[in-house]
Amino acid sequence: MEELSKLAESSIGCTLCPLAEQGRTQVVFGHGNPRADIMFIGEGPGSNEDKQGIPFVGTAGKLLTQLLETIGLEREDVYITNVVKCRPPGNRDPKPEEIEICTNRYLFSQMDLIGPKVIATLGRFASSVILEMKNVAMGSIHGQKFIKGTHLVVPIYHPAAALHSRANMKPLTEDFENLRLYVEEKAAEEQRILAEEAQVENEVVLDEEAEQMGLF
Repeated sequence: MEELSKLAESSIGCTLCPLAEQGRTQVVFGHGNPRADIMFIGEGPGSNEDKQGIPFVGTAGKLLTQLLETIGLEREDVYITNVVKCRPPGNRDPKPEEIEICTNRYLFSQMDLIGPKVIATLGRFASSVILEMKNVAMGSIHGQKFIKGTHLVVPIYHPAAALHSRANMKPLTEDFENLRLYVEEKAAEEQRILAEEAQVENEVVLDEEAEQMGLF
């Protein structure tokens, strides 16, 4: 998509927030299918991502790839990005100013341009930002559906949570299966809407034809 490519190019030398001057190697804009059904949003780039310029390439990223395979997908089928595009020093949480600038300039535009059927927020931080919720408890909200504007958002456990505690692997796997189901549900809903619109349009045409026939 041309607009997404232009947005990515505009981010390369970004100096809009303090992270630009705090040791980043490069901007990590996002990676994947620009027409993806599922868009994943994490917190921010880590050390490996900062070096390679691609989100989720470390250990957590490898687990993400494996989880995608369990629902019949590859990384190239989805789109992966982060709340902020530059690595915060010491992997600290991004600050409010950094979040506001980066989401308004890049992330929200990515969400609109890609238009995925489901947006999956990875972990507490990303879920808090996208859902605009404080004190997020992933154990309570993971796997649930939320509507934010025109987007269907599903907060799920971050893959790192399963690496830190194997007890999180089962709910994380369930979250991914739910993503697959939600995409299918959204696709069916979209087809239903299109069919209804086509039926209404057809009825309008028939009414117009009948009206014209009445003139003779």
